[in-house]
Amino acid sequence: MIVVAKIKAAPGKEAEMEQALLEVIPKVKEEEGTLVYTLHRDQSDPTLFMFYEKYKDMDALVAHSSTAHFKALFKTIKPLMEGTPEILMYHELSGIN
Repeated sequence: MIVVAKIKAAPGKEAEMEQALLEVIPKVKEEEGTLVYTLHRDQSDPTLFMFYEKYKDMDALVAHSSTAHFKALFKTIKPLMEGTPEILMYHELSGIN
């Protein structure tokens, strides 16, 4: 299960957004079914952040979304966001590691 989550910071809130997103990564690392959780920032738009996420299965994604740290993250970033996050879900077909 692959998730691409795009989050746009409100103008002037980019540094706060980046810090909040970075702080959740060590907590997500401890989740058993989360295989990859990588934060990216758009090269041409510094307000746009993207997580590339890979989960063992749908149950692992549901478990991730149910954690206290995930819920706390969204409380923290809600006032920093412009609009709503864009969440795209994919089935992995092939790749290299």
